Amino acid sequence: MSRLQPRYNKEEFAQRGDEIYEHYIRPQLQAEDEGKFVLIDIETGDYEMDVDEIVASDRLLVRNPDAQVLLVRVGSRYARRFGMFHASGAYTSSLSVVSGMTLISGRGA
Repeated sequence: MSRLQPRYNKEEFAQRGDEIYEHYIRPQLQAEDEGKFVLIDIETGDYEMDVDEIVASDRLLVRNPDAQVLLVRVGSRYARRFGMFHASGAYTSSLSVVSGMTLISGRGA
């Protein structure tokens, strides 16, 4: 299986994904969707949602193996939290891996 190559810089990737999530997906969410993973193809707007991000990813990639995928967790700023935490609870870095794509974020709390 070949590794997907990003076609957008980080800023454009995030902007496109955030726009799709906020305008088209978030308004359709229900309370029971809290904590589920949403995987969005930022080029087509196609998405999958599941409690298991691998299951959602597999379903999305079956339809479009070349998808540019953004991972979002409903109700959370982070899909997964790994990295450094300060005693104050402030978060300093994160690492997410989805279908061979590594997304790194360094937002503070």
